[in-house]
Amino acid sequence: MEHDDVTSFGWATSAVEPHHQYNIPAILHLFPKGGPLNILDVGCGNGYLAAYLSEAGHHAVGIDIAEDGIRIARETYPHLVFELRSAYDRLDDLPGVPADLIVSSEVIEHLFSPRRFLENMYQALRPDGYLILTTPYHGYLKNIAISLANGWDQHHHPEREGGHIKFFSERSLAHILIENGFGQITFRNAGRLPYFWKSIVCRAQKRDSSGE
Repeated sequence: MEHDDVTSFGWATSAVEPHHQYNIPAILHLFPKGGPLNILDVGCGNGYLAAYLSEAGHHAVGIDIAEDGIRIARETYPHLVFELRSAYDRLDDLPGVPADLIVSSEVIEHLFSPRRFLENMYQALRPDGYLILTTPYHGYLKNIAISLANGWDQHHHPEREGGHIKFFSERSLAHILIENGFGQITFRNAGRLPYFWKSIVCRAQKRDSSGE
């Protein structure tokens, strides 16, 4: 596994994370109709989201590069499959791959190569499969508010080990998705007040190789 170009953080417990609480309703709103679905949770952390989706009746498998996260996920949800994998690794040997749906929550902002990540997600999806991403929201009004409060140092945490290294708007996220073979892009937002949201929540559909 190649982990040098992925930033990560440690996991200490199986407790629900704050981003789960505000992102999950938006993720579920964007779920494709039908089911049960074969779902791959990329960047599953402590396994909470994969377990939540499994309890909703879907078949969910989780991967993460964090050894402590995978250990906690396996101990907490022994009936589910969790693998120590990078978002850049080949995934075609995992149960349920090619997947109907890939969910990757608060991951793409940690990646030095989001294009390589999206290429891999494309390969791991069935034809016409879906990808749902969440990533911290950045928009005009929120950016102005951070600037007026002189808050960019605190917002970006430049002295923190690992953390966020990419910052997407809806426009830039849509552009890179289209560039890597996805279409039918739909956005919702989650957390906090309108236009000061915490997260972008985005669904995109895999197009065939001809771009249709």
